[in-house]
Amino acid sequence: MADDVKVFGMKAEAGRWIFVILGLIINICLGAVYSWSVFRKPLEKLFSVGATESLLPFILFLALFAIIMPIIGPLLDKLGPRLFTILGGIIVGIGWIMGGKATSMSQLAIYYGVIGGIGVGIVYNCPIGVCGRWFPDKRGLAVGLTVLGFGLSPFITAPLAKSIIASAGPLAAMFQFGIAFLILIAILGLPLKFPPAGFKPEGWNPPAAAAGVKADFTTGQMLSTGSFYGVWFCYIIGTLAGLMAIGVASPVGQELFKLDATSAAMFVSIFAIFNGIGRPIFGALVDKISARNAAALSFVIIFVAAILLGKFSGSGSASLYGICFSLLWLCLGGWLAIAPAATGAFFGTKNYGPNYGLVFTAYGIGAIIGNLLAGKLRDITGSYVSVFFPYVTILAVVGFIVALLLMHPPRKA
Repeated sequence: MADDVKVFGMKAEAGRWIFVILGLIINICLGAVYSWSVFRKPLEKLFSVGATESLLPFILFLALFAIIMPIIGPLLDKLGPRLFTILGGIIVGIGWIMGGKATSMSQLAIYYGVIGGIGVGIVYNCPIGVCGRWFPDKRGLAVGLTVLGFGLSPFITAPLAKSIIASAGPLAAMFQFGIAFLILIAILGLPLKFPPAGFKPEGWNPPAAAAGVKADFTTGQMLSTGSFYGVWFCYIIGTLAGLMAIGVASPVGQELFKLDATSAAMFVSIFAIFNGIGRPIFGALVDKISARNAAALSFVIIFVAAILLGKFSGSGSASLYGICFSLLWLCLGGWLAIAPAATGAFFGTKNYGPNYGLVFTAYGIGAIIGNLLAGKLRDITGSYVSVFFPYVTILAVVGFIVALLLMHPPRKA
């Protein structure tokens, strides 16, 4: 089947990798939301608001991102990835551009948080769906490399934003980012397309399904399986721990490990690298050891990191801080590869758009709960220690058990 399929004028096996590169760059643009902490302090000063209010645009962005995904999923399969990538890219750009013209934090929450979040929710699944279908033989690796850009984005966008903010202010930085994102995403979305029906790489044959195992599930059928709830619940825990680590990384470094602001900021840039590489690493692990075992491994890593942070946070060890938060950010990146790869492997690719859109709602739940939990516990106890021990450690144990019990290919009723 692959012999007569050409991609960018090349044989499919070679040309399909260009879709991974395009998806990676698109995700760098989308993942600029993870650089929000760079904007917070300047915006708090500009609009005379507190830390809680300055977090609202970030929470709304992630929430709308997760809500829109399952809505767009069914339409993506019908209308294709090119249309939604271009449309979503325009909306992402408009959200950032209008955010650059905001006169209050409330306006910014609507422009950046709501409009920008909707745009990312429209675009995000497009390059993932494209690469997942072009790489049935290396789905975990291809998806992991595609979403690598989302996690790696702060390593590129945060220093750039800092530079623009220093010279022209936070609103000018948002406006300039919006112009760039609108143009880049729209142009990069033009070549995106799904492979022809029945495509398979040369020399590769899909593994034979075990007796009673169904190949493709509709969303309704997926919801009737324990496998869906296993993936969905584990995804909540994995993203809760990771997104919470993103939100509190700098203050934890300063409050618990006595780092100055400059050193804490440097560590955050390093953590972004781990967030990025977690995607291809865990994507490859899904291909090698299965989604269930990759998920279980992630919870072991989260458990160890949380225990160390909870027990030794008063040591003042910058190395301990760096190692533990690198592991938490690594696992967040890992779940952005484990969940989409597991969705395709467990429920098939025929209805991948709507199926993964529904699975992705776990990301939004994890984002909201994680950030609110961290802030609330900090306010109640006066320290971030309790966030990691006992709460994250308990959740990691629960996730490990659920992964082993429920994260397996479902069978037909």
